[in-house]
Amino acid sequence: MNLKKIISIVSIVLISTLVVYGFILIGQIFADNTKFSEKEIYVHIPTDANYDEVKKIIAPYVGNIDRFEMVANKMSYPENLSPGRYLFAKGMNSYELVKTLRRNVPVKLAFNNQERVENLAGRVGSQIEADSVSLLTSFKDSIFLKENGFNEDNVLAVFIPNTYEIYWNTTAEKFRDKMIKEYRKFWNKERVAKAAAQNLTPIEATILASIVHKESVKKDERPRIAGVYLNRLKLGMPLQADPTVIFAIKKKSNDFEQLIKRVFYNDLTMSSPYNTYMNTGLPPGPIAMPDITALEAVLTPENNDFIYFCASVERFGYHEFAATLSEHNKNAKKYSDWINSQGVKR
Repeated sequence: MNLKKIISIVSIVLISTLVVYGFILIGQIFADNTKFSEKEIYVHIPTDANYDEVKKIIAPYVGNIDRFEMVANKMSYPENLSPGRYLFAKGMNSYELVKTLRRNVPVKLAFNNQERVENLAGRVGSQIEADSVSLLTSFKDSIFLKENGFNEDNVLAVFIPNTYEIYWNTTAEKFRDKMIKEYRKFWNKERVAKAAAQNLTPIEATILASIVHKESVKKDERPRIAGVYLNRLKLGMPLQADPTVIFAIKKKSNDFEQLIKRVFYNDLTMSSPYNTYMNTGLPPGPIAMPDITALEAVLTPENNDFIYFCASVERFGYHEFAATLSEHNKNAKKYSDWINSQGVKR
């Protein structure tokens, strides 16, 4: 066999080997490399995680970590790690997994009905990387509060309940700064003017809205309740809002988990800046996070002459309104008799 034939045979063997290896390599790159039963699953890569840590995080979801690593090295992934939230889909190959780890998926972060900024920090901390402690620290940062005209009592007013698109690895400070931008966006010139027409600042409007929110779950009734409270403010009357007393009781005991269904007369005399039976004007901060309907109710209240209201025993969830004390006393007695008949103690 001459040299030319030998070279030709060797070349054919080498080419065949390369072709086979190429097919194997392509198969490894583009074959399914997942091992979870769900259709999709989110993977979270923490800030400052190194490549070894990333491999440990994704290992439960990757069928062959060596195959993944081979592709990751080819695509320079270890040198270009990025923290965030990533969506793995069942059936993805190694190439697709690496590409996915470069597409940070935002979180649809939602919050509402939080009674205190501490509760809010816990709620937000359960949805993004920043924990509740760092979030609460950022919310109460003295420089942030001073620069934006808030204090620790009223800072809850910054947070407008809604659903926000935000990256999972957003820091506590960046989340807080986004919320102050959303606050300014909500309190546009039109809403500020509406608040001013009621002799309220945006913060004061939020405080009043938090009381309206707690007074009624019936959204169609909130503008009427807002009108009553605004009437009392104009007259210089105490607001005499039971929800503020309930908040004062919880704050004094530092137990915001307790369920209080009834306020007694001796509760109305407790010393607290949140007791609107003992103090005129608004309390120092919101007693809860008011939703948009409660805020709008304060900005566009019903124009009425009612001064009093109490829970209705005939239309549960609603209230009976009165313009005179004698009329109110009749409504109040009816409600008191009913609640006594139910045996409600607290």
